[in-house]
Amino acid sequence: MSRNTFFIDSKPISLDSPTYFIADVAANHDGSLEKAKELIYLSAEAGADAAKFQHFTAETIVSDYGFKSLGNQQSHQASWKKSVYEVYDDASLPKEWTETLRDTCNDAGITFFTSPYSLDLIDYVDPYVPAYKIGSGDLTSYTLIEHMLSKKKPIILATGASDMNEVNDVVGLILKQTNQFVLMQCNTNYTASTDNFNYINLNVLKTFSSHYPEIVLGLSDHTPGHTTVLGAVTLGARVIEKHFTDDCDREGPDHKFSMDPVTWKEMVDRTRELESSLGDGVKRIESNEKETTVLQRRSVRLTKDILANTKLKPSDLEILRPCPEDAVAPSELNEILGRRLKYNLKKGDYIKWKDLS
Repeated sequence: MSRNTFFIDSKPISLDSPTYFIADVAANHDGSLEKAKELIYLSAEAGADAAKFQHFTAETIVSDYGFKSLGNQQSHQASWKKSVYEVYDDASLPKEWTETLRDTCNDAGITFFTSPYSLDLIDYVDPYVPAYKIGSGDLTSYTLIEHMLSKKKPIILATGASDMNEVNDVVGLILKQTNQFVLMQCNTNYTASTDNFNYINLNVLKTFSSHYPEIVLGLSDHTPGHTTVLGAVTLGARVIEKHFTDDCDREGPDHKFSMDPVTWKEMVDRTRELESSLGDGVKRIESNEKETTVLQRRSVRLTKDILANTKLKPSDLEILRPCPEDAVAPSELNEILGRRLKYNLKKGDYIKWKDLS
């Protein structure tokens, strides 16, 4: 597979493109269309390239019986005051909002995304989305993935709570159909604990890059702040997904581990600085430091007045700043010892090759 660039709306997605930011609103609309629209505008102002939602109904994504059979609610669900089924039911997004959300994103100048969680919903949202995001939980849901692939649009895949064998299997499935594909490292602990930094394992991005050097990499992240985002971009990630809200203290399943407009903008601004600082990897004297090569480097200078035809010896020479462009460098000192001057030179003058016979 050749190195490629593809587009989501008008934005290029490639290994060499600016980082693409997806604000995952998810359930942070809290059942309010107006809140969902507000979050779209806020995320756009904070620098997001896209706002993402999730299309599901409780009965198409969770088994009420199955979760109750587990006994106590676990992990981040342990703090939920309602059953898992009830929380998902409250968080579901009415299909009737879809066109309005898409139009609001258009008005805000960003792209509308959603993750559909059933075959019927894939068909329903297809006219509204330019690409598909597959959440970590559906990494093994091949029927859903194959149906998304049949729509011939870019695929973004999160890989939380999976091992490399599972990743290889699903990547192989996807690459049979398209190379317009983003492979995201992810950790699916949603507790917002700082302990999660110990498990995000950003170096997996290096493993992905080694296995799939032409695939665009990304990070779907649930850790606090943006430290992991900067690390991921340094390691080559070019698509970032973080949850977005207007208030992390609001009640709801996703608010606690989301970013707000202030922290989101800070993340984007620092990422843009990082992108500028990464450069192209070619070691050279940069244009903004050419003057300092004169100021900071040393040159070979005379310790006293020297007459023409004098043979240079070590006591005649010293190594001091600055170093004009035509000066003999200290690294060349041994090459000029024993050479004769063509001209009379004064103490402190620097030696040029044209001064030597």
